[in-house]
Amino acid sequence: MTSIAKFTAFVLLLIVDITHAGESDFSILAELDNGPGNVTVMSDGRIIMSLHQFYQPKYTVVEYKHNKLLPFPNREFSDSSSTSPLRLDSVLGIRSDAVGNVWMLDNGMRSGMTPKLVAWDTRRNQLHQVIYLPPPIAPEDQFVNDFAIDTQRDLVFISDPAGGINAAIIVINLKTGTARRVLEGHRSVIPELIDLIIDEVPIQVTDQSGKRIRPHIGVNAITEDLNNEWVYFGPMHAHSLYRIKANDLADESMDARVLANKVQRYSDKPISDGISIDKQNNIYLGELAVNAIGVISEDRKYRRLAQSPLLSWVDSFSFGPDGQLVAVVNRLHQSATLNGGNSKSKPPYYLLQIKALAPGLPGR
Repeated sequence: MTSIAKFTAFVLLLIVDITHAGESDFSILAELDNGPGNVTVMSDGRIIMSLHQFYQPKYTVVEYKHNKLLPFPNREFSDSSSTSPLRLDSVLGIRSDAVGNVWMLDNGMRSGMTPKLVAWDTRRNQLHQVIYLPPPIAPEDQFVNDFAIDTQRDLVFISDPAGGINAAIIVINLKTGTARRVLEGHRSVIPELIDLIIDEVPIQVTDQSGKRIRPHIGVNAITEDLNNEWVYFGPMHAHSLYRIKANDLADESMDARVLANKVQRYSDKPISDGISIDKQNNIYLGELAVNAIGVISEDRKYRRLAQSPLLSWVDSFSFGPDGQLVAVVNRLHQSATLNGGNSKSKPPYYLLQIKALAPGLPGR
């Protein structure tokens, strides 16, 4: 049996029948005891997830295998308490490529480590590449979050919401290991002054003085179309999705003002977290305020695909080898971090399969 066939059989065995109204466009693949961060499905069907740092997990990256979460790539790397200088501390963004590398974006915030992009070669079972992101590439208030891999140009595009006003995109050249911070403070990356309210409860964080404030988070969602032509991105707290040509982001000689003028407003969107894209340029995202999943189709119009109490903060999406669209649910708004210090988030969390409108690319 091929790896793709094994993955398909695995999915069919795990799917839980859903009988609630309005839930026909998604199924539960698995119930999880730990709150996931992001997810990637490799071309061989392996499911790799980050565990969200807001829940202080022992292992920051895991593989979902045989109904268990196993440390990935091994205990030494994934154990957040390890003393190894290359250990993974606080991984959120995670993607995989066609040659078997799993790319992990570690913001290092739990231990005050320098953020880094780490690639693990699953075929050779060894470290492939590490690129550090010290200041000013990633400033002191960085929160490097998600990213897109451009295998055509050997580039990585990282979203950094940072402190809001200084949000930016980081461009990494994988051949040279160098990085640039671009579009900092541009309207396409900074948040709009809109609050996120879920189930009538506003998202709140407690500042150093003990005061509760409603955060507004900058650029978070980011993906690239399957032709490696356009990079789509937008602030979490915003009603706009933007795009820019990958060629323009790749041009190291382009003046900052010229680059800023290359950005296009693409469409409306709800307050959302991670996104993905299929072969027909349908863009999938979670509609956080109403516990829903939606899509921006190629006509640039947004519509809901599914809505349910089970879709309580859909965080991340990834296509699998047969075009399946997988997502995670982590109820992040109920974590102590986003609920004013009061933790109400409890398992089970979910690994989902979503009925996509068209196939996508594994790992994206």
